[in-house]
Amino acid sequence: MRKPRIITAALAIAGLALAACGSPAGPSNADPSVTPSGAASPQASSNAFPVEITSALGTATIAEAPKRVATWGWGSTEAAISVGVYPVAVAEQSWTVGAGNLLPWVEAAYDEAGVEKPAVLTDADGGATFPYEELIAADPDLIVAPYSGLTQEQFDTLSDIAPVVAYPAAPWTTGWQDTITITAEALGRGAEGEKVLSGIDDSLAAMKAAHPEFEGKTIAGIWDGDGSVSVYTGADPRIGILTELGLKVAPSVSELDTSNGGFYYELSYEQLDKLDADILIAYHANEQDAKAFLTKPALQAIPAVKAGRVAQVSDPVTVSSVSPPTALTFDWKDGLPSLVDKLSVAAKK
Repeated sequence: MRKPRIITAALAIAGLALAACGSPAGPSNADPSVTPSGAASPQASSNAFPVEITSALGTATIAEAPKRVATWGWGSTEAAISVGVYPVAVAEQSWTVGAGNLLPWVEAAYDEAGVEKPAVLTDADGGATFPYEELIAADPDLIVAPYSGLTQEQFDTLSDIAPVVAYPAAPWTTGWQDTITITAEALGRGAEGEKVLSGIDDSLAAMKAAHPEFEGKTIAGIWDGDGSVSVYTGADPRIGILTELGLKVAPSVSELDTSNGGFYYELSYEQLDKLDADILIAYHANEQDAKAFLTKPALQAIPAVKAGRVAQVSDPVTVSSVSPPTALTFDWKDGLPSLVDKLSVAAKK
């Protein structure tokens, strides 16, 4: 996952206190048909294969239903689990939960299913390097990374190990819907993916209906740095998801954008007065930073900060749960529902 500022994200993207309860050892996660009930889930249709998925880096040809799936980047692990497939190897999310640990909602899913935990692939530098030897040891027959920062060189090297499903357009910009859809299709479980998306759509529609105060309000999301802030563009899923609630990305976000299609850009403190939005969403690494943010003199230049219209998200796990939400975090109470409550307070000021 991306480093703190970029991550916030998840760029990080996730967080919880879902304490994962231990469960008896269950079937190996080499069998993707295991479900939380222990019964066999609907298998990938044999008619679905071969599957070809073209990404910005190349085409993955998946000849038959994969049995040992590896995931990289953000959201694809949760997307796979949501359609009944438990990866044998997943990317490390060191900013969120520390080296070698699983995200709490991922760990809980494996525990509840009684499935063997996956190997955690080292990612100490936000994807700049890839742990090829660790991946080879996991022996995957498919690598799923639709929301990641894979380079062309990494894609080409990984393709010699197994088919690789990368992002359709640019690094770290794949929408949450597409992350779920692409992952499900690669696994031959497109229909299951549609059911997951339908459930999420219903959840978002209920949130929107409960908050008419969001309609037409503009938003901007940032991570405060030293002398500048990282501003998340409309291409970033953590901001895009909020437009499903009736909110709009502030025009100033696009007007100031220097990212050339990226998911964020740096804005100097000298230009903060130009970042005009009805509501500012501020992401932080901890509660101390969140408190300091509100009184930091330089940040008072942002109109929404000066007016007190700020929704804050702090601590790596919570930040990650909404940056953006994944197939397993939409309903986590301390994640998106909590952020929605904070956005509502700000929208009414």
